[in-house]
This record gives sequence, C-alpha cells and structure tokens, in this order.
Amino acid sequence: MKLLTFSTLYPSAVMPSHGIFVETRLRHLIASGQAGSRVIAPVPWFPFKGERFGEYGRFAATPARESRHGLDVAHPRFVRLPKVGMSSAPYTLAWSFLRAARQLQASGDDFDLIDAHYFYPDGVAAVMVARAMNKPVVITARGTDINLIPRHAFPRKLILRAADQADAMITVCEALKDELVALGADPAKVTALRNGVDLTLFHPAGRDEARAALGLATGRFTLASVGHLIERKGHELVIGALAELPDVDLLIAGAGPEEGALRRLAESLGVSSRVRFLGALPQARLREVYTGVDALVLASSREGWANVLLEAMACGTPVAASNVWGTPEVVASPEAGELMPERTAAGVAEAVRRLRAAPRDRAATRRYAERFSWDATTQGQLDLFHRILAARRSPELRHA
Repeated sequence: MKLLTFSTLYPSAVMPSHGIFVETRLRHLIASGQAGSRVIAPVPWFPFKGERFGEYGRFAATPARESRHGLDVAHPRFVRLPKVGMSSAPYTLAWSFLRAARQLQASGDDFDLIDAHYFYPDGVAAVMVARAMNKPVVITARGTDINLIPRHAFPRKLILRAADQADAMITVCEALKDELVALGADPAKVTALRNGVDLTLFHPAGRDEARAALGLATGRFTLASVGHLIERKGHELVIGALAELPDVDLLIAGAGPEEGALRRLAESLGVSSRVRFLGALPQARLREVYTGVDALVLASSREGWANVLLEAMACGTPVAASNVWGTPEVVASPEAGELMPERTAAGVAEAVRRLRAAPRDRAATRRYAERFSWDATTQGQLDLFHRILAARRSPELRHA
C-alpha cells in the first residue's frame, strides 16, 4: 500500500531529533516490505535563518526536500499567525498540505491513505485534506494533543469533528485511548498501538567504555534526565531531589528555554557541581548516556508513551518515573524500575532510594525491554490500514 505520512513532528537535517518517534515508527513499518510512504512534514515560515533566531530560525533553515533513510520528505512552509496561531494553524496547515499532496499526484505519485500524526493541528488539517481529495485518513494521537490541548474550547471542537470524520485513530497507550473516548470519540474507531524500541540501536554493551567517555566518577551513583528543557518534563524536580541525595550526580540531556532557570536552580540549591548539562544529543550518544548511568529519571507531568523509558531499559538501565498517563503501562514490572509515589522532588528522591535499596539486574531490565519490539505495532498498523482500504473498496466489489 502507498501511504502519505503527514506531520509537523518529523526530523530534518537541521533538527534531527524533532519528532523522531514519528520517523522511527514509520521506518519500521516500511521495513516490513508491505507499505511505502512519502512524507510531507511542513514547517512554520520564518524570514530569518540561524541558531540566533531559536527554533524558528532552525525551521527556516530546513531544506524544502530531503531524503532520510530512503524516504522522500517534503518540508513545505505554512503560516503560523501571531496571537491566533492556535486557532488558525489547522487551516494554514491544511492549505500547505493540500498543495503539496496535489503536486505529488500531478507528478504521478498517488497514494492510498493519509497517515497523520499528532491530533491538533496536524490531524485536523489532515482530515480537511482527506475530504478534499477523497482519501481515507488515520490519525495517531501522541500525548499533549489529547491530554492538554482539548482544554481549549475551539481546538476541542475541531478535534472532535476530526475524530468523527477520520476513518480510524491510533493512540500510543491505553490511557490516551480512554481519554480520547471520554472526550467523545467513537471507541470502535480507536486502536491503542504502543511505541516500540529499537533493540539493535539501544543495547547494554560497553558500559565501562560509556562511563569512561562520559567521565563518570568511580563509585558515584549517576542519574540521567533526558528530554526537552521545558517545564512539562520536570527536570527541576530531579535537580531538587539532589538536595536529598548528597552522593548522587545528574546528567541532563536536552535543550530548551528552561536551561537558564534550571542552572540557576542548581546553583541556589548548592548542587551545581553535581549537575552536568549535555545539550541535545543524537540517539547514538543517548545510548552512551543510558548505558553509562545507573538510572534514568523521567519526572514529566504528561506523557503519552515516553520512548526514553524503553530506550534506557533496552540499555539495561532501570528507571524512576512519574505515575502519569501511559507511563504505568511502560513501567509495569519491578525489572523496569520504580514509579514515583508523588510527582515532587521528594517523590523523585524516594523512587531513587528504592532503586538503590533493591538494585535491578541489568540483564533482567534488558529482557523486559525486549518485550517491546516494533513487530506488534507494525502488524497492528498494517492490519488497520488494510481494513480501511478494504472498506473503501467494498462498494465497488459489491457492484462488480
């Protein structure tokens, strides 16, 4: 089958980690040999390029077209209007997507189904385009698009309209499926297909080498906190926990607007000498971090299915995670790690103390992660897409 994958959350040569979870799932689907895809990944238009203009400057430097892992990716521009961007984005995004999709068709590269990721504004825009082109569409919900954005009345209205008009929906965990249904989506149209982990890329070999490369002190218990430096990820809680864990060090991998505030917090708590900021890292370097540290901490306030948890476990490293949304579905066994008793600095410290009091066997943690290969998710997508396409063909078959 020929798919057209659509999302503003997709990596590029300029932002290689942006939405990498969308690309990763698609790569495993394509590797099955049962589907092909073109990718349309719009980026916001911005007049100036370069790092000094922040995220928008990086978007501006994104190439119009590129090839990634054998997939053709187009990055058309769309307008994100100041102050009204939340409301206008589905419409400007739909215009950009429709124009790019019709250009594909005009070049003789048609497709069977739209595979859209992130419900708002992407999924809403995808439904508009699907109706204009008479194509089926499946929307994958991934986290804040369902557990945060629907708090706003207008986006919630458009999300529910898109849910009604979409052929099917995928959520990355059961908790998001429950929330989407509670919002008003038809449960018969929603399938939970969890993310997997790349067990070849993320593996536990070379722990001593990883610790040496990271410059980790012998005998020091070291944590990692991985993710964008934004409030939702809760890095400040992990830094705060160090005040209760005097013999613990922390590596923070990620970049974002909260870095200055996090550095000031570490200074004010007197723990800055035990906190090291690594910046944004490619996945190969993240494997080194996961392998070298003693535990990963994820203190997020919201997560759909946090890939970093399984990535760490695949490297043999247990986790301490906040008990939110899909995370209990990931950390569902003692080998995986600990769920925090509460989402506070004290809760982080308590979960870490539990890990240290009952050390996990790293081989057992790896075996736990091996349950989460991409195979079941890939087959689930293929089955769903085939059902949708068969349903579209059935009226023709009945009249044949």
